[in-house]
Order: sequence, then C-alpha cells, then structure tokens
Amino acid sequence: MASTAGEEGLTEEQAARLLGDMNEVIRAGEEMRKLRAEMVQVFAGLGWTQDTIARLAGMSQPAVSKQLTGRNAHTPAPPMDLTLDQQDIPWLEGRLWGLAEEISETLDGTAHCTRYVEALGRGRKHFTPRNVDELRRLVEDDLRLHRAALPAGHRDAYDRISRALDLPAEVTATASTSVRRALARHLQRDRLRGD
Repeated sequence: MASTAGEEGLTEEQAARLLGDMNEVIRAGEEMRKLRAEMVQVFAGLGWTQDTIARLAGMSQPAVSKQLTGRNAHTPAPPMDLTLDQQDIPWLEGRLWGLAEEISETLDGTAHCTRYVEALGRGRKHFTPRNVDELRRLVEDDLRLHRAALPAGHRDAYDRISRALDLPAEVTATASTSVRRALARHLQRDRLRGD
C-alpha cells in the first residue's frame, strides 16, 4: 500500500517517478560514455591525433590515450566509410533519426515525430523494428501534413531511407551499431542543413 505524505512531503508514487527519471538519465549517461569511448576509437582509426580528439571531446589527452590503449591497443580500427548512402540497418536507422530531428526542429517541436525523437535521445526508446516502423509512420505523417513548410530535401531523404529499410543490404560493419547510428544521424543532419 502506498504511503502518503502531508502537503510538504512526497508520496511513494512521487518518489518512485523521481527516482525512475533519475535512473533513465543515469542509464542514458552510461550509454553515452560508452558511445564516446567507441567514437574515440573511430576518430583514431580515421587518423586523428589524440590531442585533437581530446580537444573536441572535452577530455584530457591522457584520458584519450587511456581509452585507446585500453581497447585493442594492437589492432586499431580500420577507417570507417562515411558516405551517407550506406545500406545497413543501423546506418539507415541513424539517418531516419537525424531526419526526424530536423523535421522536429523545422516545425518548432510541433511535428508528430517530436516526442519520439526526444524519447530516442533520452534513451527511453530503443531501435527495435517496431519502434523504427512507428518513427517511419510519424515522419511520413509530418512530411504529408507539412509539405509546404518542409524543404523538398526532407522528402527525398525519407524516400531513400525508406526504400533502403524495406530492402536492407547484408553488410558486415566494423563499428558497433550505436556508433554507426550516431554517425549516420549527424551526417544526415549536416546534409539536410547543407553543411
């Protein structure tokens, strides 16, 4: 039975929600730390210096060095292919996520996909086939309902991503799925912005 508190206290339900929200942030933080460590490996594989990686990541050079020596010190990661039109599922999911974020920002947070994008960013939603299908449906709704407010490049990007998700290629990627999603997400956003 849930306990109640006076006007100045918390109920068990309120405390559970508060702690649950904190746990979500902690889990998301742990996932981001792991992703950052993997990205350090990717950047080193692309030939970036430890000093450059440290500066861009807001880390010390010794911390970068420790991450590089702690993970497969004798087998550096091969350079990744960073072309946007790759056909593996994690890459396509990342592109869809980036597109949805751009739609949400273009429509000032009023897009149908906004809540889903926020949930993905906070780690409340994960990339399952069902969630990807739901995000696709929401993006399609936004593209249809807000055709005049969205640049044509958004529709073109969605059409390419959607066709590729319907017939994904069997690709063996060298990086983890989270790294591939993160890179594709940012590359897609940069492309849509014209960067």
